[in-house]
Amino acid sequence: MTNENNSEKRNSKKTKHKLFKPRKKKGVEEDSAIQYLQSQYDKIIPEDIKSFKDLPLSQKTLRGLKDNNYIAPTDIQRQAIGYALQGKDILGAAKTGSGKTLAFLIPILELLFCKKWTRLDGVGAIVISPTRELAYQIYETLRKIGHFHDFSAGLIIGGQNLKFEKKRMDQINILICSPGRLLQHMDENPLFDCSNLQMLVLDEADRCLDMGFETAMNAIIENLPPKRQTLLFSATQTKSVKDLARLSLSFPTYVAPHEQADTVTPESLQQSFIVCEIDEKLGILWSFIKNHLKQKVLVFMATCKQVKYTYELFCKLRPGVSLLALYGTLHQEKRERIYQEFCRKSNVVLFATDLASRGLDFPRVNWVIQYDCPENVETYIHRAGRTARGVFGKGEGLLMLLPTEERIVEDLNNSKIPINKISVDPSKLMSPQRKIEALLSDNTDLKQTAQRAFVSYLKSVFLMKNKDIFNVHCLDTDAYAKSLGLIIPPRIRFLQNIQKNKALHDNLKQTENAFMIEKLKTKTGNDTPASDTEDKIDLGKPKVVSNKKEVHTFSFYNEADSDEDDFLYVKKKDVDIEPVSIVDVKPSKKKKPITKAAVAKKILKKKIKVNTTIKFTDDGEAIDDEKKDVKSELAKQFENEDVGGIDIEKAKEVLQEEDKFDKMRFREKVKAKHKEQKRKLKSKKKEDGEKDDFGSETDSDGPDLSWLPDPDKVYEPKHDSDSKILSSQSEDDSLSSASEDEKYHRPTKRKLMENKGIVQESVIPRKLRKLEDISASLSVSEAELLAMQLLKAKK
Repeated sequence: MTNENNSEKRNSKKTKHKLFKPRKKKGVEEDSAIQYLQSQYDKIIPEDIKSFKDLPLSQKTLRGLKDNNYIAPTDIQRQAIGYALQGKDILGAAKTGSGKTLAFLIPILELLFCKKWTRLDGVGAIVISPTRELAYQIYETLRKIGHFHDFSAGLIIGGQNLKFEKKRMDQINILICSPGRLLQHMDENPLFDCSNLQMLVLDEADRCLDMGFETAMNAIIENLPPKRQTLLFSATQTKSVKDLARLSLSFPTYVAPHEQADTVTPESLQQSFIVCEIDEKLGILWSFIKNHLKQKVLVFMATCKQVKYTYELFCKLRPGVSLLALYGTLHQEKRERIYQEFCRKSNVVLFATDLASRGLDFPRVNWVIQYDCPENVETYIHRAGRTARGVFGKGEGLLMLLPTEERIVEDLNNSKIPINKISVDPSKLMSPQRKIEALLSDNTDLKQTAQRAFVSYLKSVFLMKNKDIFNVHCLDTDAYAKSLGLIIPPRIRFLQNIQKNKALHDNLKQTENAFMIEKLKTKTGNDTPASDTEDKIDLGKPKVVSNKKEVHTFSFYNEADSDEDDFLYVKKKDVDIEPVSIVDVKPSKKKKPITKAAVAKKILKKKIKVNTTIKFTDDGEAIDDEKKDVKSELAKQFENEDVGGIDIEKAKEVLQEEDKFDKMRFREKVKAKHKEQKRKLKSKKKEDGEKDDFGSETDSDGPDLSWLPDPDKVYEPKHDSDSKILSSQSEDDSLSSASEDEKYHRPTKRKLMENKGIVQESVIPRKLRKLEDISASLSVSEAELLAMQLLKAKK
């Protein structure tokens, strides 16, 4: 056992010794390799470089390039990598698809490798891209060629998880980002530190530095250290002194291998254009897709809403090929998925905005169709460069122009872009107009999308700078709306507002001119009150005022030619006219739409309590809400306390105390409600009792008989006995009705007392009166019989 243990210990010692020795060796070898590479940087001659092995690059970088089939460098890579390794600032300009991404990624890896950069050193290089898709593409390329290095890289773009990025910002060495998200981290993230930054790269630099990103880029550059290496790359490079000065470039090297080439675009790109009317464009695009079902097509449009509508419409029309849409308002995850799907598929049509026009490397694109005219030559170059990429790449580009937009062809020819005019074969045209109208009539959502696309296109044309090419007033808007399937063209409100403002401006100008003329007339005496004897005023002759001095005025009529009434004629040239001060009439500014945030700020300033209802009486006095008036002493103390946060236990006690008062309020409300119901029932009963059978309300027991004649006058008066009998019958009837009431109604207090044997004094005399009346009307014999019966009843 001891021998075995000893052998195990020896083996373990041997293994430890073997692990430790190579590490030390590796560090020494790496230092010597770095020194050798740095010594070779100044000896680089771009013309002698045939492969990446000829460049002084680290073995890790060379292995990454070899694994991804990057063997021979392109012209821009051959020249730019050498200058970048020497530490110079670079302005790189090359054709689309010439490999500019590797031209700045390889120097980044080599710079950090030579400086032995680790995660503890923080951010060493920043690559800024104008679009998220391009940043994602750069990040994927870096992962491919740099996976043998130990550096950490991060993709920082909008639409991603901000919290996830914030936590790991201090561990990133190479940062690939869009301007907006980078600035957000600079402002909000305490872990972001770029004080040790070694290299800044702007891909598509002209787009990064234009007006759209100007404020963001200025803020970013202010936060970066001035001592750094800066690389700018683009197909259409900026040479503005202002842009270069704010980037603090020190004697940058301009690298443009294709500047002396015959064409700016790739030579393998075949370019052509067609001229058509605005209502024919959609039909031509549909026919093109139907005739190229087995090819990969990229269609560029001016606005997001156009892309969305065309994509949804063609999906419903079903051309027989896969359709995709890429535009800015989509969610980031969906954008990445569409980008990857278009790269993977071979037979597909992608509708996109200029979001996809810069830098994106879509493999094997057969056709690039520019459905809407590009803003300028640079935009055309970037759009067309999505095809015919690489050394052996081939592709075709088609530009669709309106008759008013044909002038851009001259600019393209002047910029060394060969483009030929072609015509459409009418036999292959297929018009889906009726199908589109039918779809829009059935689908209201699609119709609304079409209306938005219509307005957004007109806005984009209106906002273009070059008014010689883009004139919104020359467009046939009705025909364009009909081509989209809209029978009734939508209202173009922004144009109507512009025309109103223009008319207002013209009116103001006319009033200013009229005001000036009136002032001149008053100065020269033309508006002095005429005497009563004067019948006519000659505008052509000067008037004489009371001081007998002759004052010359403008004449509205030319003596030389009386027909020319449109200009002013001065009779004497040596008249001194004082300058007239014209009142500045400022045109009424259009009120900006008030946002929700602005409304909230106004409410906060005025200290208005939101979500509150105030009730008023008929006199206009406000009724206090009893619910919000606290009653208990504990609640009043709780409200007056100015303590941060809420004490939950104390709040519970306050609520319990206030709940007692709420219950009391509730009981009082219920009682008041019952009282009101009883009062209404009583009033209703009174109204029903006062109404007779005929519906008339009277105080008497029966109907109103005042209109009838007096019966004593018409008929002879009856005997007294008859009248008494009638009265007794009426009494009996009343008694019977009372007995009937007792069946259905509760007996009164008096009736209850009578049932118990308690006889009231007021009842007895009335009965005696009845007996006396009856006995008086009877004979002697009848009276005796009545008396006998009464006596028997008492017994």
